[in-house]
Amino acid sequence: MSPEAIIETSTALRAYYAILLGGIERYGDGQELLPILADDFTFEGPIAGRVAGAARFAQGVKGFIEAVREITFVQAVATDDGAAVLYDAELPNATVRFAEFFEFEGGVIRAVRIQYSAADYIAAGGH
Repeated sequence: MSPEAIIETSTALRAYYAILLGGIERYGDGQELLPILADDFTFEGPIAGRVAGAARFAQGVKGFIEAVREITFVQAVATDDGAAVLYDAELPNATVRFAEFFEFEGGVIRAVRIQYSAADYIAAGGH
């Protein structure tokens, strides 16, 4: 099964990536993202460190949404409890590889841990 097909089987992943790729004009203040994140949502990444709270994440992810041009999914694995997604994100100056690890609870995303090269992301025009 292709990574795209695996993502389509998960309501939370499908919504999450649609929002990330929807553009900053559509994203606005992030209200569309909040319903798919748990109340006790946590995020962990190389630049932001550990972030607690869906509202904080919704503000922090704006920089990525603003910079990303396209995502090419390389591999994805999903279960009812979690998922791992490997993708290449086309940014203004280069393409950067990301690995995201999700925890699901009650049909929403409870946690995201992301791995990527922060230096490559900044150099590629991410912010």
